[in-house]
Amino acid sequence: MTGPDPLSDVLRSVRLRGSVFFQVSCHGQWAARAAPSREIAPAVMPGAEHVIEYHLFAKGEGWVAVDGEPPLRLACGDIVMLPHGDAHVVSSAPGLRPAPDDERLFRMLGDPKPIPVTYRGGMVEPGVLLPAEDASTVIVCGFIACDLRPFNPLIDALPRLLHLPAEGVGAWVAPVLEHAAAESSARRAGGAAMLERVSEMVFVDGARRYLNALPAASRGWLAALRDRQVGRVIALMHAEPTAPWTLEALGRRIGLSRSALHERFVALTGMAPMHYLTSWRMQCGAQLLREGRATVAAVALEVGYDSEAAFARAFKRATGMPPAAWRRAQQQAGAAA
Repeated sequence: MTGPDPLSDVLRSVRLRGSVFFQVSCHGQWAARAAPSREIAPAVMPGAEHVIEYHLFAKGEGWVAVDGEPPLRLACGDIVMLPHGDAHVVSSAPGLRPAPDDERLFRMLGDPKPIPVTYRGGMVEPGVLLPAEDASTVIVCGFIACDLRPFNPLIDALPRLLHLPAEGVGAWVAPVLEHAAAESSARRAGGAAMLERVSEMVFVDGARRYLNALPAASRGWLAALRDRQVGRVIALMHAEPTAPWTLEALGRRIGLSRSALHERFVALTGMAPMHYLTSWRMQCGAQLLREGRATVAAVALEVGYDSEAAFARAFKRATGMPPAAWRRAQQQAGAAA
């Protein structure tokens, strides 16, 4: 059901959905506040469990700040993502007072994307886009939605501010995103779909680049993927989630004792190997329930459970709902989105 690449497995299973919403032009000193994603998610990505905001600096430079973290400076071509959905301030310099919120922005959310917005003179002007030569800074802002339940280990493994410098391995992302925004602005056929796909690519590229840059002593799920032994164990679980894995069997496959594997796995991921296996099976089951018409009993067998009742109990612990009720709720949410 899944391949040997756990990061790709998770990215596929958590239903990434993306969209570019705003093209922001700024002049002089400027500052804008973005609310926590949980407050704006119902308006920008209806039905989404979690929303990540990102900003591409297409021209000029600026700063992004969240409470409790040092301000981050962004140069032309840089992208910043906020994986945990924190409220934040984007500005021309640190410490500036944000422009007052304009409720017209929310009334425009149903308009064709990207929605033009201008910040100048301490004010926000929805529906206005400065000529490129008059703007000191131009920012493309978008949102990426994903599922958190039953199991999404990636979000917690990412920082509150994920900086993707233009000169990095994924330097192709920024020009492609700008091109997609331009296509959509010109109202060409397929422009909206292109924006959605490119937004998803931004997130995938960011996760890969963050994984590749992790220091050797890092902890967390992404660090575990890079570990020679724990990474192999996770890959085995993802490749064969239905196998009757035990701690002893996994340890034999990678050459570690039962106790050594348990200790190393917990140190890196914060959970026991068998707990991880159960969580991944629940995620696989959720994907099957959402995307197909198989009975709960068939799904239980597909993810390694001999008993429908045992699967249902585990699934309810993970999601708070029995499998059949969860499937109905997902279908209703999808119809309403």
